[in-house]
Amino acid sequence: MAVYQGARPRLISLPGRPRIAEGPTLERRRARTAIRAGRRTNRLGLVLTGIVVVSATSYDIGRLEVARQRMDAKVQDLNSDLNRLGREPAIRKQAIDNGLGQLDDALVLPAR
Repeated sequence: MAVYQGARPRLISLPGRPRIAEGPTLERRRARTAIRAGRRTNRLGLVLTGIVVVSATSYDIGRLEVARQRMDAKVQDLNSDLNRLGREPAIRKQAIDNGLGQLDDALVLPAR
């Protein structure tokens, strides 16, 4: 059991005094803490917050649309490069540029 400074031992023989005063009491009014403190909700702040959220969302959507357009353009460029470079003349030119030449006629070996 902890003993605090100023605490007095309670005598068992004497009844304890009531904690609240006897007598008629008024009903307590229930008021929200913000109203008691004099603070009210600011509708202008709520409206401004809504505007900021909407504008930030639309800014993000616009930025994502621009990024999507760039990626689509890059995909289209890569597809056109693959179509152009995947044809026979382009492959033959790359082979000649790298020092490869035409193959000779096929050499057929007789079976044993």
